[in-house]
Amino acid sequence: MPNLFYAGPKLDVLHEEYAKKHRIDDAAGIKAVKETTIAAPVERVWQLLSDVANWDETLEPGVRDIQLANGVTVDGRFTRKKSGATMKAQFAVVEPLRELAWTGKAFGAKAVHRFVLEPVGDTETRVVTEESMAGPLFGLIFNTAKLEAVLDEALVTLKRAAESTPA
Repeated sequence: MPNLFYAGPKLDVLHEEYAKKHRIDDAAGIKAVKETTIAAPVERVWQLLSDVANWDETLEPGVRDIQLANGVTVDGRFTRKKSGATMKAQFAVVEPLRELAWTGKAFGAKAVHRFVLEPVGDTETRVVTEESMAGPLFGLIFNTAKLEAVLDEALVTLKRAAESTPA
C-alpha cells in the first residue's frame, strides 16, 4: 500500500533534479511505465508529440484549453484542462526526436511525465512513456491503475495519429 501522506519533493526540485535528469520520482505511490512501437518514423512521431496545442487529437483525448506561454522549450510553461482539473506545467526536457518531459501540479499532486522516442530502423519508433504522481491523500482519488489507463490511451492515440498521417 502506497504511503497516502507522501508529498514528494518540492515541484522545483522535481523539475530540476528528477525530470531534467531523465527520471521520475520512484518513491511516489502512483507511477507507471508503458511502451509501444509505432509504424512511423521518429520524425513524424516527434512532430505530433511536440505539437502540444493539438494534444487533444494526437495524445490526450479530453484535454482542453491548452495554453503555451513560450512554446515547447526547456522551462517553458503551459496549462491544460482535463476532467475538470487545470494542470500548471513546465517542460523539463525538450530533445527533438528523443525526449519530451515535463513537471506539473493539479489537485495538489505533483507529476513528472516523460516520453522517450527511439528509432527502430527508418520506419518505426519505439515510444516509452512514464509518469509519477505524489501528493498527500491524492491516492484516495487516483491510483496506479488509472494512471496506466491514461498512459495506454495516450500511446494508442499517438500511434493512431502517427500511423494515419501521410508520409
